[in-house]
Amino acid sequence: MSISGTPVRSRRLPAKQVPQGTLARPAKRATGHSVEPDLLLVRKPKTSDRDGAFDPASFLARAGLGKKSLYLKKSEAAYAQGDAADAIFYVQKGQLRVTVSSAKGKEATLALVGKGEFLGEDCMVSAYPLRLSTATAMTECALLKISKTEMLRALYQEPAFANVFVSFLLVRNARMQADLVDQLFNSSEKRLARILLLLAQFGKESKPEVVVPKISQEVLAEMIGTTRSRVSFFMNRFRKLGFIEYNGEIRVHNSLLNIFLQE
Repeated sequence: MSISGTPVRSRRLPAKQVPQGTLARPAKRATGHSVEPDLLLVRKPKTSDRDGAFDPASFLARAGLGKKSLYLKKSEAAYAQGDAADAIFYVQKGQLRVTVSSAKGKEATLALVGKGEFLGEDCMVSAYPLRLSTATAMTECALLKISKTEMLRALYQEPAFANVFVSFLLVRNARMQADLVDQLFNSSEKRLARILLLLAQFGKESKPEVVVPKISQEVLAEMIGTTRSRVSFFMNRFRKLGFIEYNGEIRVHNSLLNIFLQE
């Protein structure tokens, strides 16, 4: 009993209001180095420009997940006929020669591939597991080797990169068709003139330049389907007419187009 006569147990104080959100006190964080949860997840490789968008040029400029840099000296092969076709290459510097050999050892030059072009792209569209050709460096080369898995990921997930690659394939397809028409309808002299103009990058935004690397007459003969002696004859004729400068290295002038204006 209290002094007032009211039992102590019957006196109830009003419940103290507890602010919402403090009913369950969070557990104390352990001391030491902590790992954020999102760092435990597998992150997709990203290549961005300043605006945060995927930049194909940056993707093709450096090594990373599924990509590695490859440097070749002159005459070294990026891959050989019969190797596993498990990667595609992007040429950052230099020039390579793509050839195919028959069972009897006869060799033919299919193409010359230079800076800014892809190489070995047939592994992306062919179920055949082995290389059908050999790619050999004609100069010192810097390549970006991209695994087939990473290439497929980039093509599916990055539309900007897919546009770049599809544009390349369309240009190469048009080039192959032009090569076929050239072989069927043009003389060996015109075929040689066309190859020289292409090597000099005629028609591109850049100015025509010295043909690098030094192309042997044997290689030129393979590319246009004629003999070395015929190539030598035409080269001397082009030089006398002032269409080219030929003294160990070749400098092609726009006047070489006159060959196509002749009947």
